[in-house]
Amino acid sequence: MNSDIVDLKTFYATLLGRLAERSIAMALSSIWNKLPEERLMGLGYALPWLDRFGPDAERAFAMMPARQGAVCWPSGRPSSTVLVFEEELPLPDAALDRILLVHALEHAENPEQMLLELWRVLAPGGRLVIVVPNRRGLWARFEHTPFGTGRPYSRAQLVDLLREANFTPGAWADSLHFPPARRRWVMRLHKVLERAGRRFWPLFAGVLVVEAEKRLHQGIPAMARRFRRVLVPALAPQGAAGVTPRAAASRRASDATGETRRFLSYGG
Repeated sequence: MNSDIVDLKTFYATLLGRLAERSIAMALSSIWNKLPEERLMGLGYALPWLDRFGPDAERAFAMMPARQGAVCWPSGRPSSTVLVFEEELPLPDAALDRILLVHALEHAENPEQMLLELWRVLAPGGRLVIVVPNRRGLWARFEHTPFGTGRPYSRAQLVDLLREANFTPGAWADSLHFPPARRRWVMRLHKVLERAGRRFWPLFAGVLVVEAEKRLHQGIPAMARRFRRVLVPALAPQGAAGVTPRAAASRRASDATGETRRFLSYGG
């Protein structure tokens, strides 16, 4: 199930959504190193964090998948959002320094192809920061939040996926250690639960955060070819049902022999 742009915007306007946004922002801050003259793009629904980290960048803009929909951002200024197909981004090669991926990877039809496209538009040494639901976490089991939709991932699955797309995983973080309860008395304890969860049950965090670097060179193992296709010329039309090329050739040879005998019998 995909998250709609209206549902995403509505969720982050609630108290639970604001608490989730702050918790994820803390996790991002722990691995977010400032880059000079950074060209930053958010893909998916990264607007709450682009508001935090975008002002430090030379330029920042948001791209939103067509299946999700788009909203104008930032408010009160010319829009910097683009509706895109995530496997064919309207950008030249090596155009970006960092990409922030939120509410995108878990909904991608072809995650491998999307990551290869992100590799293309990142500059050499560019960074890809992914926020994705944790398959072991509690948040992936409840659909009243956007983290309960799409496909959650484990650390091992993310590492395999990134390496297949020529990325090197680097720093890790996790977030959303408090339960996704909508009762106010539980949300009042979110700071205590977040600190306790980060210390005692980090494996069950609601989301995983990983920063990966674009890898420029990679050896591709050569695969030995076991079979070789051989094309054989057809001696009969392929549409002739029930007639094999060998049978058709034998029939033509027999007809030719018969014609020769008849010619000789009449004194040719």
